[in-house]
Amino acid sequence: MDETFMLMLSNLLHLHNSLDPATSLLSSTTAAAAASSTSSATSSTSLLTSSSAAPLIFFTLSSLLSFLSTSKQKSSSSSSSAAKNDAASASATAAASSSKNDAASPSSDYSVAAFRALTTEHIWSLEAPLREAHWRSLYGLSYPVFTTVVEKLKPYIAASNLSLPSDYAVAMVLSRLAHGLSAKALASRYSLEPYLISKITNMVTRLLATKLYPEFIKIPISRRRLIETTQGFEELTSLPNICGAIDGSHIKIGNGKLKHASLNQNQYRCKFGYNSVLLQVVADHRKIFWDVCVKASGGADDSAHFRDSLLYNRLISGDIVWDKAINVRGHHVRPYIVGDWCYPLLSFLMTPFSPNGAGTPAQNLFDGMLMKGRNVVVEAIGLLKARWKILKDLNVGINHAPQTIVACCVLHNLCQIAREPEPEIWKEPDENGTPARVLESEKQFYYFGEGLRQALADDLHQRLSTR
Repeated sequence: MDETFMLMLSNLLHLHNSLDPATSLLSSTTAAAAASSTSSATSSTSLLTSSSAAPLIFFTLSSLLSFLSTSKQKSSSSSSSAAKNDAASASATAAASSSKNDAASPSSDYSVAAFRALTTEHIWSLEAPLREAHWRSLYGLSYPVFTTVVEKLKPYIAASNLSLPSDYAVAMVLSRLAHGLSAKALASRYSLEPYLISKITNMVTRLLATKLYPEFIKIPISRRRLIETTQGFEELTSLPNICGAIDGSHIKIGNGKLKHASLNQNQYRCKFGYNSVLLQVVADHRKIFWDVCVKASGGADDSAHFRDSLLYNRLISGDIVWDKAINVRGHHVRPYIVGDWCYPLLSFLMTPFSPNGAGTPAQNLFDGMLMKGRNVVVEAIGLLKARWKILKDLNVGINHAPQTIVACCVLHNLCQIAREPEPEIWKEPDENGTPARVLESEKQFYYFGEGLRQALADDLHQRLSTR
């Protein structure tokens, strides 16, 4: 019973005894034992039959207090129950809301609003090294390089009437290229339809491969750049006038991407057992590409791809004239590129004497230094595939494969020019191709190249042996 009610009842008892001493509500034990059964029957009505008005007043007040006490307890119990129910309801609502937010978090984290908050608030709250590392983990390059790409592509993206902001669209595509995500996976992340992701990817990669290519992938024609490149290679190899290193790499095509190919699908099966397209690049001493070609299916070899390239045709025709000729043992040596034995020996392309070290000491020394220079392009390709993981298993349509590969090469050059940190190099499988045969139309270039190569080998051996 409520403590307040008990206190009031006690006070009323004392009040009653003081008002009507003849009638005791608290009979002694002796009086109760002496009472008969009739007195027991009348005791319950003694308050009503008392001659004094005090018992009646006491009875009325105590009944009223009892009623109020009972009502208070019910009200308190009801309020407590309602409060508990309200708390439980609120808890359930919060849990449901939290569950919904958790379910929606993947898309909300990649919304336009979240991206804008990242670029305007969160990214600037970090220290510069952390900021660049964070941005690089998301989009494959640092924030300054990202803004450079956006500023150069923005006019073209704006002209396409794309409903998304330009920087958001570029970030979306860079995320796909850097992490190798499929259109379906990216669509789920950004709450967009897969066809729209493919459309945006095709647009951005096409712009990179066409609008930015001439600016960031250029043959070293200028004298200043040519001197810088040849000096860089000479410091590495001790061979004079090397201006680039050439190599090819197979870009794996994802399963199902050849179903709409117009050519025989077997032509895409490369020597490593998977479907691919062939990438050809020429890199300088800083691992910057100055020529990129993607024109052959995986079934072609390096020499055939080279002969089908624009670079080969320009070199054969004399369209490219490098203004830096030197004299080596009576031979007029213009800048040349180096490659392995999968390429033909020509006046502008030096290859090893022997793939297995069966030459003279001078020839073997030349081969070692030449392959050291050629290793620059191997590392450049390894960096390319490490930065842009989509190239490890290309998940775009075969018709868009070349522009996607070239776009990654443009982005690679941007990273190298900006001196971005180099990730761990992707290791290419070892090639054991057969030496390229010389075509009839190439024989004059071959004979000139043969004499030039021997002169370079003898000069190198003499210089290094006298040190």
